[in-house]
Amino acid sequence: MYRSHTCGQLNASFIGQEVRLSGWVQKIRNLGGMTFIDLRDRYGITQLAFNDGTDEALLLKARKLGREYVISIIGEVLERENKNPKMSTGEIEIKVTKLDILNASLTPPFTIEEESDGGEELRMKYRYLDLRREPVKKNIMLRHKVAQAARAFLNSADFLEIETPYLIKSTPEGARDFVVPSRMNEGQFYALPQSPQTFKQLLMVSGYDRYYQIVRCFRDEDLRADRQPEFTQIDCEMAFVEQADILSTFEKFVKSLLKEIKGVEVENFPVLTYAEAMEQYGNDKPDIRFEMKLNQINNLVQNNGFQVFDDAETVLAISVENCASYTRKQLDAITNWVKRPQIGMNGLIWSKYNEDGSFKSSVDKFYTEEEQALWHQQCGSKPGDLILVLAGAETKTRKAMSELRLYMAEELGLRKADEYAPLWVVDFPLLEWDEESGRFHAMHHPFTSPKLEDFALLDTDPGKVRANAYDIVLNGNEIGGGSIRIHDRAVQSRMFEVLGFSPEEAKAQFGFLMDAFEYGAPPHGGIAFGFDRLVALLGGSETIRDFIAFPKNNSGRDLMINSPSPIDSEQLKELGIALEQKVK
Repeated sequence: MYRSHTCGQLNASFIGQEVRLSGWVQKIRNLGGMTFIDLRDRYGITQLAFNDGTDEALLLKARKLGREYVISIIGEVLERENKNPKMSTGEIEIKVTKLDILNASLTPPFTIEEESDGGEELRMKYRYLDLRREPVKKNIMLRHKVAQAARAFLNSADFLEIETPYLIKSTPEGARDFVVPSRMNEGQFYALPQSPQTFKQLLMVSGYDRYYQIVRCFRDEDLRADRQPEFTQIDCEMAFVEQADILSTFEKFVKSLLKEIKGVEVENFPVLTYAEAMEQYGNDKPDIRFEMKLNQINNLVQNNGFQVFDDAETVLAISVENCASYTRKQLDAITNWVKRPQIGMNGLIWSKYNEDGSFKSSVDKFYTEEEQALWHQQCGSKPGDLILVLAGAETKTRKAMSELRLYMAEELGLRKADEYAPLWVVDFPLLEWDEESGRFHAMHHPFTSPKLEDFALLDTDPGKVRANAYDIVLNGNEIGGGSIRIHDRAVQSRMFEVLGFSPEEAKAQFGFLMDAFEYGAPPHGGIAFGFDRLVALLGGSETIRDFIAFPKNNSGRDLMINSPSPIDSEQLKELGIALEQKVK
C-alpha cells in the first residue's frame, strides 16, 4: 500500500494516527535542526517534519531530496505549531518515521507553483509538469465537473448519449477538413468530422428523438486564443420540435450549469434578432453586462458643414457613464486606440455632458451646445456622461464602435468575470454571398431551414432569407449555436441548388441524407455548445488552452510530442502517397 490517505485529507481529527502518504516533493526547507518538506498530490499539500529526534540516516536521506522527487512516507500526525489557515491540512504535520524514494526527478525547467516562472511555450513543451500546478489542475477539474453536470441534465431530460463515427466523408462546405488516407482503399481519404451534423440528423430519422454527445471535432483553420484544431462540443438534437422548444430546453440547460458550477441563478434570457444585435451592439454576440448601446445620429449631425460627418455613410455614438471628467490626455489615448491598424478609424469625436448641465466637445466650432444636447438626448445620457462618436463606412464603423464599446467597458471594469449575462440571438441570414466564388454560401450549414415566411425569397432575393437559426451568447462569447433543420427532400434539394450544387454534386456529397428523407424524416432541430469555451468562461477566462489537458499552440503544434511531424517513407508508400522532397 503506497498510501492510507491523500495529501489533502488530513486534519486535526487525525492527530495521533499513523498514516502513509505518497506524492511529489513540492518544497524543502532546511532550518538548522529542523527540515520541512511539502508533499503534494492531486488532492493537496501536507507538511512533513524531520527534527532533532529524527534518525540521522533518515534525516540525511530527507535532505538529499530534490523538487518533484516521488516519495512515500510513514509517520505520525501531529498538531502543527505554526498553523496555516490557507491550507486544508494547515492544522497538522507528519512526523516522519520512514521514507522511501519511489523515483528521483531532474530539476524542473520552471517552478511548479501557483505562479510559475515558465513562459507559455516552455510550459506547453513540458505540459505534463504544468498539469501538476494548482491553477491548471483546478481548470482540468472544472472541465470534468462541467461535463458531469451537462450529462446529468441531459440524461434527466431523456436524451440518449450516442457515439458517431470519427472517420467520415469530406464535404466542401464549412472550414477545411483534416483528411486521413485509407491504406485499404488506395487514393481515397476519410475526413475527421467538423461536427456530427449529418449523423445526428440521421438519428432523428431513426427515431432516437433526443440525442447528445460530448464529442471531439476537427477543423483545419487559422487559430487564436479561443480556437484549437481539435475541440469538444456538447452536441444535441431533438425531433418533433420547433425553435421555441429548443430555446426553452437549452435555456434550462445553461441555467442548471450556472447554478451547479457557479452558484449563480439567472432569471431570464433576452432574445434579440440578428438585425437588432447588429444595430444595438455592432456584433452578433453582444456582451449585455453593461449598456453603451450604439446610436446612429446621422440625422442630428450631417449637413452642418463638418466634412467628417457629412461624408460619412454612418455616424455612431455611445454614451459612457460618469466619464465627462476625462482629461484631454485620456481622450487622446482613446483616439489613438481607435486609430490602431486593428481598428482602422481616422479619428474620434467626443462630447461631454458636464455636471453643471453644460456641453463641451472636440467639435464646438461646428456644433452648438443646443445641438450637442440633442446627441446626448438620443443616446440617453445624463449629467456626467461622455459621448464617443465614430464616422465612416457602415460596416467598418459599426465593427469599430463595437470594439470601442468593449474597450471602454474593460477600462471601466464593467466586464466582470463573476457576472453572467446570457441571451439568444435569432433570425440570422440564411446565406452570405462570397465574391471569390461568385455564389452564396450557407452562413451556418446547408441543412439549416429557412424561416417559413421567407421561403419564397429563395427564388427572388436569396440574400434576404432569414434562417430558422439561433445562437446562445454568454458575456460576449458565442457558447452555442444551432437551427431547425430541413427535413423535406424537395426543400433540401432547392437549398443545394441555391448554394450552387448541381444535382449530381448534391447526390455525390449528401445522397445518403437525401435518401433518408424519403423514409419518414420528422421535423427536427438541435444545438451544439463549444465545450472548451463554455468551461473557460465558467472558469473566468476567455482562453480555452488553459482548460485543455494537452492543447496545441497558435501554429497548431503540440510542442510536447513535436507534432505534426514527417512520417516514414515506408508508411507513405503503404498509403499510396508520394511526396516531393523539399530541397534545402
